[in-house]
Amino acid sequence: MSPIRVWAPRAARVGLVLEGVEHEMAPEGESGWWAAPVRAGHGARYAFRLDGGEPLPDPRSRWQPDGVHAPSAAYDHARFAWTDGRWPGRALPGAVAYELHVGTFTPEGTLDAAGERLDHLLGLGITHVELLPVAAFDGPHGWGYDGAHLGAVHQPYGGPDALKRFVDRAHAAGLGVVLDVVYNHLGPSGNYLPAFGPYFTDRHQTPWGAAVNLDAPGSEEVRRWIIDNACAWLRDFHLDGLRLDAVHALEDDRALHLLEELAAEVDALAVALNRPLFLVAESDQNDPRLVTPREAGGLGIHAQWSDDFHHALHALLTGERQGYYADFGSLATLAHTLTRVFLHDGSWSSFRGRRHGRPVDARRIPGWRFLGYLQDHDQVGNRANGERISATLSPGRLAIGAALVLTAPFTPMLFMGEEWAAATPWAFFSSFPDPELGRAVSEGRRREFASHGWDAAEVPDPQDPGTFASSKLDWSEPGREPHASALAWYRRLIALRRQHGELSDPRLDRVRCAVDEEARTLVVHRGRLRVAVNLDAAPRTIGLDGPGRGLLAASAGDAALAGSVLHLPAESVAIVELA
Repeated sequence: MSPIRVWAPRAARVGLVLEGVEHEMAPEGESGWWAAPVRAGHGARYAFRLDGGEPLPDPRSRWQPDGVHAPSAAYDHARFAWTDGRWPGRALPGAVAYELHVGTFTPEGTLDAAGERLDHLLGLGITHVELLPVAAFDGPHGWGYDGAHLGAVHQPYGGPDALKRFVDRAHAAGLGVVLDVVYNHLGPSGNYLPAFGPYFTDRHQTPWGAAVNLDAPGSEEVRRWIIDNACAWLRDFHLDGLRLDAVHALEDDRALHLLEELAAEVDALAVALNRPLFLVAESDQNDPRLVTPREAGGLGIHAQWSDDFHHALHALLTGERQGYYADFGSLATLAHTLTRVFLHDGSWSSFRGRRHGRPVDARRIPGWRFLGYLQDHDQVGNRANGERISATLSPGRLAIGAALVLTAPFTPMLFMGEEWAAATPWAFFSSFPDPELGRAVSEGRRREFASHGWDAAEVPDPQDPGTFASSKLDWSEPGREPHASALAWYRRLIALRRQHGELSDPRLDRVRCAVDEEARTLVVHRGRLRVAVNLDAAPRTIGLDGPGRGLLAASAGDAALAGSVLHLPAESVAIVELA
């Protein structure tokens, strides 16, 4: 085990409390770092006392087995016996991703239990599992975006060894693993970073308060902390990629943005480990420079989530126009996102009251750099009751949504349970032990939706254990209707995507769309394949641009092809191969 060190530039004296015995720490020059002349064995509890105050857990802890407020535990990565030494890695191009939350994916809510369900994902055709954040947070269950120790695996999920077992098992099955990480803020409980150093700055403000310090005095070590944390997940836990939460909230005025620096370090780590590694960002800036390679003047992030595609598809299928859906909903809007990714690519955004975004060069930026989805944790969980889109849509419209995601030029991503049209909701839930904090979270949630016209009494209480319990998947559903049919459809679509290269072709400039707003029909051209959609309440006849060789798949059994004429029932979709 390495000597114990801590960065505490504001302290005049630092003590290491190791298994109840205090050791004086020595400063390392003027760097702000302190070191103790002792080593800790695996599992040994330790904390730091700053200027005679109460002992605090390690701000860069690897393990918090007793909770976020308790002393940290020394963790020896070398103790784990990996079996994935021959794992070649799995790059993002060609992927089908699956987003899951450990606590609600199985009844047990642990990483080991999630590992028992990997066969389901393999049978579905998934290539990459994307885990919602597992960084330690206060309370047994929550979404994970209130992490307090960003390098320690949440103990109720099984702790660091359990994450390693999950990754090892996934790699043995041929699945890549992506982890959602949050660097734009920390949770409201268990965050002791400000006591140690200038981890935050009032120079910028975010929705969570003072920004993480990326460009003010003291920011060198803060940036290093983030980069080291990201590389540690990839190196020490053998992860294949990271999803970076809300990177638009990483306020950085430096010429070299943190994201570019991080991308360069991850690329270098991939070379050192001799396997592909990648970063996927969440951003609402609609700026293609984020995913433009550094060699071409971009930031070099490998991919990003595509909210505009989601909004276009969701608004079209549901008819919702509130909030940020205001500019979406037409077939033409969906066609725009299928061919040019962003609807707002320099155009007017009524939601923002200004122009937004910039164009994607469809000839130079491939579609695989954008993750496309019908549902994700935010778009489900941030609804008042956490209802899935399957709670309001007809089976036909659900089938259309799945087909458009899985035949798009993007990297498709599913949200857990989507593949069988799960009837269970996925609500916002938390379990803060502090009664005042818990009450504030509950009241804030209900106040937020009451301001939008909801009856506050109808909004589930995040702190109610029943809200969490009701959000768990019901694994008996896939074996009965209508869920079994939905699952079969998803499996068929993913298989077609793999069998026909046209459906995964990421070249955006080769995608064409034929739209008939009046008839409510859309035909997406994917090489020799046509994805034909009828959103109307009545059957429609669609003329194709050539004779069809046959129906590869149809969501309704009475779809029929006669030469270059396709007959589609109401609210249905078919994939046709031209002769």
